[in-house]
Amino acid sequence: MANLTTKIGSLTMVNPVMTASGTFGYGVEFQDFVDLSKVGGIIVKGTTLNPRQGNPYPRMAETAQGMLNCVGLQNKGVAHFCEHIYPTIKDLPTQVLVNVSGSSPDDYAECAARINELDNIPAIELNISCPNVKQGGMAFGVTPEGAATVVKAVREAYKKTLIVKLSPNVTSITDIALAVQDAGADAVSLINTLMGMAIDAEKRKKLLSIGTGGLSGPAVKPVALRMVYQVAHAVQIPVIGLGGISNATDAVEFLLAGASAIEIGTANFLDPAISQKVAEGIDEYLVRHGYDDVKDIIGALED
Repeated sequence: MANLTTKIGSLTMVNPVMTASGTFGYGVEFQDFVDLSKVGGIIVKGTTLNPRQGNPYPRMAETAQGMLNCVGLQNKGVAHFCEHIYPTIKDLPTQVLVNVSGSSPDDYAECAARINELDNIPAIELNISCPNVKQGGMAFGVTPEGAATVVKAVREAYKKTLIVKLSPNVTSITDIALAVQDAGADAVSLINTLMGMAIDAEKRKKLLSIGTGGLSGPAVKPVALRMVYQVAHAVQIPVIGLGGISNATDAVEFLLAGASAIEIGTANFLDPAISQKVAEGIDEYLVRHGYDDVKDIIGALED
């Protein structure tokens, strides 16, 4: 076996495979299907300062190469998470991270500060694709200035590993990545979902309640791979790649493009054990190609 140990900031994982927020619940739901000790880390569903009801149904639609969703960050808020969820997940045999969302920099910072007090949560992933209610609903993550504002606020309140999840719905993702790096991010993860739409031609109606939603799955992989490659060559902090990863070969491609770790999202709905299988597949690839350590292939794409 090769050495798959992966470090992101002060976060150490047994391998570079993580599960993406919103696709793996709180981890406990998958214990009957996957050995969580064989997964590098799980990122639990989005958590906000205050409870959120999410968007009306229907809020999911299947596409030819993936799915659309507009769930809307439904959750019971950080206080409920700390009191009721954390006790059930704090002793899981893997690293547990929390995805943090908000509607203002202060909201983000306060939510992160609450999670900072939880001993067994070593890192958070900041979702800056949320709408800024003070700027007419424009997402924080679509401008370098907006992204940096949120990261700076959270960096002051949060002392552990801070990963910032980047939106692909921007003009230049490298500019956003550089801005959050300068604002104090320990790592970036990308990509979040691409905006899409689905229509029922017979009923002449939109398939999602709010019209549009986030596209994920194999269809977004080429876009994600390109953006990971660009960002990995622009920043000095680790990059975590995600977007359409469905097998070990996909994961290796992201590592070769410069990702230090990867996340698996939509594929969890098809195969609950895919994360463990991908970790094993990365090891098989390394052994087959004569590599002793997963770090040997990070950014090792040849011209």
